[in-house]
Amino acid sequence: MNIDGTPYRTILPAADGASVEVIDQTRLPFAFEMKRLATLDEAAVAIRTMIVRGAPLIGVTAAYGLALGLRRDASDAGIDHAVETLAATRPTAINLRWALDRVAAKLREVEVSERAAYAFAEAGRIAEEDVESCHAIGRHGAAILADLHEAKGRRLNVLTHCNAGWLATVDWGTALAPIYVAHEAGIPVHVYVDETRPRNQGAALTAFELNAHGVPHTVIADNAGGHLMQHGEIDVCIVGSDRTTASGDVCNKIGTYLKALAASDNRIPFYAALPFSTIDWTLTDGVAQIPIEERDGREVSHLTGRLADGGFATIEVVSPGSPVANPAFDVTPARLVTGIITERGVASADAEGLLALYPERRSAA
Repeated sequence: MNIDGTPYRTILPAADGASVEVIDQTRLPFAFEMKRLATLDEAAVAIRTMIVRGAPLIGVTAAYGLALGLRRDASDAGIDHAVETLAATRPTAINLRWALDRVAAKLREVEVSERAAYAFAEAGRIAEEDVESCHAIGRHGAAILADLHEAKGRRLNVLTHCNAGWLATVDWGTALAPIYVAHEAGIPVHVYVDETRPRNQGAALTAFELNAHGVPHTVIADNAGGHLMQHGEIDVCIVGSDRTTASGDVCNKIGTYLKALAASDNRIPFYAALPFSTIDWTLTDGVAQIPIEERDGREVSHLTGRLADGGFATIEVVSPGSPVANPAFDVTPARLVTGIITERGVASADAEGLLALYPERRSAA
């Protein structure tokens, strides 16, 4: 996608052919910097500290991280160590495990001397597939927006939560992909961007993307969404997902469930956009079965921002000594989801809807 007219991807092989470069998302929106990852440990740290984040991008980074680890130790034990190290970085996003399993599946059939190159090439294929999947999600979702715009006959207001744009994938994004495709097709789309506490991925990342790409948007406090829905200012909600169950429950950034409840109460369509790699076919009850990552309480108790003089500072915003909890995700039950936008089309949020798009899973079940 575009930043000041220049196209970028979030991750790409470096010129040396032995490492990868990623956009350091901890520096956004005030600084745009690329960071080189050359080792397994550097890839693991990048995922854990959210230098890269977003389920699809985490998966691609993990795949490259496995390849980087094999450059040092391509033995069977080296494969196991790399997979274990990377899998432990973020427990909720299913794309992470999916990508590792895909790359590792055939590695033991490959000559030890060729394993690193094979893994690096397979990571590249996963990255290209992610771009294609996200663009397809954009086309299917844009058709929904086009129909809504025709029915409304005015500017279309879309609410999104967290960052599920191209920064969360290799390119295009999931929840934002339909917005980008619609925008480029001339559909007047305006995005209400939840700030998305505690890490403010909406205010920092989604707003950065939309601004760089020229998409009209407004940043709002997390708690403003319900009010806007009540007053007819929201036409549709589109969010991403870090893991979606075979029954259509959607796990996404904390606060998504509350937006789905408000949308349901105001009869506003609520969609989740995600690629096939985000569906966990082994789970049927998201609330009970999906592990929810508990992150550092400092993300809630402290804020970092830019000062008037251009410098940066981290400040404490919680009463000193008060305990802090920081669950990173919540689960929106399928009954609150209007539909799931995938690379194959739009499914109803239930087992039959998903199986209609992925019939090969019937035989796998």
